[in-house]
Amino acid sequence: MVDRYFADPDLARFYDALCAGRDDFHFYLPLVMAARSVLDVACGTGDLLHRARRAGHTGRLCGLDPGEGMMRRARRRTDIEWVLGDLSRTDWYREFDLVVMTGHAFQVFLTDEELGSSLRAIRSALTDDGRFVFETRNPLVREWERWTPDVVVEATDDAGALVRARHEVEEPVVGDLVSFNTTFTSPGWDGPRTSRSTLRFLGPDALSSFLGDAGLEVEEQFGDWSRGPLTPVSPEIITVAGRRTGHGARGRFT
Repeated sequence: MVDRYFADPDLARFYDALCAGRDDFHFYLPLVMAARSVLDVACGTGDLLHRARRAGHTGRLCGLDPGEGMMRRARRRTDIEWVLGDLSRTDWYREFDLVVMTGHAFQVFLTDEELGSSLRAIRSALTDDGRFVFETRNPLVREWERWTPDVVVEATDDAGALVRARHEVEEPVVGDLVSFNTTFTSPGWDGPRTSRSTLRFLGPDALSSFLGDAGLEVEEQFGDWSRGPLTPVSPEIITVAGRRTGHGARGRFT
């Protein structure tokens, strides 16, 4: 089920404003510009692909997202492919030189089965020399402990409407799943709106294992958007993975 934040058009229109100044696009955009064909999984409002097209990308750009509210925003550009849905409904085969997942979208895969099937779909979509690049929050840093109701984020959309957002984590946190509620308020609404989310926090070893089982292998990992080394205190686990070929410990991949 899609979080209300991404499905509700009234909330989705504030997404880019609430994420203004994000550092990850400085990392991802050059990768997108260097690839002939790009798939952005969980593309949200499509901002990354919009930027690539504005910067002169002339190849294939495709955005996939299950949120109707997000997809309405993405489709403001018609020179990019937009697909409403998730990886379970796709059958791309060796079509993309680059697959990306930004905005910590990788963390929405909550079960081993869902994660495994999604990674296999991504591998299928990659060309032989293609790369899958994504990030997840480092669980050792325990970022969710800073998602408290006293921290309020404010933003205005393109029309100047104001929204305030605050998080509250559901306690206790057990295992690698963290559930939280985000409450949005805006002067133009008749009351607050709440979106419930759950994210999975996986460390480097678990990520490598899941990737390997799906026929992918880690080529590089970074701990921040400046390509710093991955350490126990790094805020991010930024992973570059490619297709595994031939015989391996987990079977044969073609």
